[in-house]
Formats: sequence, C-alpha cells, structure tokens
Amino acid sequence: MKTIEVDEELYRYIASHTQHIGESASDILRRMLKFTAGQPASASAVAKAPEPAAAVSLPRDRVRVVRELLLSDEYAEQSKAVNRFMLVLSTLYTLDAVGFTAATDALHGRTRTYFAGDQQTLLANGTHTKPKHVPGTPYWVITNTNTGRKRSMIEHIMQAMQFPAELIEKVCGTV
Repeated sequence: MKTIEVDEELYRYIASHTQHIGESASDILRRMLKFTAGQPASASAVAKAPEPAAAVSLPRDRVRVVRELLLSDEYAEQSKAVNRFMLVLSTLYTLDAVGFTAATDALHGRTRTYFAGDQQTLLANGTHTKPKHVPGTPYWVITNTNTGRKRSMIEHIMQAMQFPAELIEKVCGTV
C-alpha cells in the first residue's frame, strides 16, 4: 500500500463520495475512476510516476484523522455500534487528550457517570453499566446505553473539541 498526500479540498471531495460506512479511499477512487483491480497502468503513467520521497512525517490534521478513521477497514469491520463508539473515543483522545478530558469531565447523565478513570467508579454509579476500557486512554466508559445516547456523548465531546458540525454529524451517523 502506498501513501499519497492530497490537499484538504480534494480529500473532502473524495470523502463526500462515500457510499457506505468503512469504504476506503482506494475503493472510492476506483469506483469514481472506473478502475478495476489488476488493470494495467498505462506506460506513460508509470513513466511519469515520481520516485517515493524519503519518509516525511507531517503533522496530520484532526479532521483528516477522523475522516480516515471512518474510511478505514478497521472501522468498517465493526459490526456493533459499541465497537465503533470505542474506536471513535480512542481516536478523539489520541488527537487531543486535554480537550477530551475537559469534554468528558463535563459529561454526565441525570443519575449516571459516563466516564471515569477506573471501572469501580462506573460500577458504583449505576447498575448494569457494562464499563469498558477505552483503548489507548486512561478512561473507562459505560457501554450499556442505547445507540442514541452513544451518539449524543460523541456529539458533546466533538463539539467541545471544536470539530466542524458536518463532521460531527457524519461521525454520529456511523455509530
């Protein structure tokens, strides 16, 4: 698999042509270009292809990272909303641990605590909470809420972290 860089406008255009959850950027481009696997590249395209540059690591923008998550195979393979919920939470924390912490500190239900630093706190604040550890974070989250509540929690966190409204809507629609 090769990595290419595209500007934000082009990336948004490609992502806007997503037809189903988890469709990869390669699948979208193949469909748009009517290109099938195994189709030989033209000689001129091969001749003009630039040599791969040395690995250059540029800071990736938060919006792009979330969009890439939505297009990833890992996300597409999740058949349960709770697993997609956990992947989104993990990604948001990785992007901005301080912003995530501030957003989750302010997020509570009427009678429940949704996020905590340990499983016992969540178990003590509700029955049948089914706490799960959010991978790559120091947080635990209750998971026996309905999908609408999971979406609401993600919406709150992403708004607090100042993500664009259209991206928040797209993420919530995939959970």
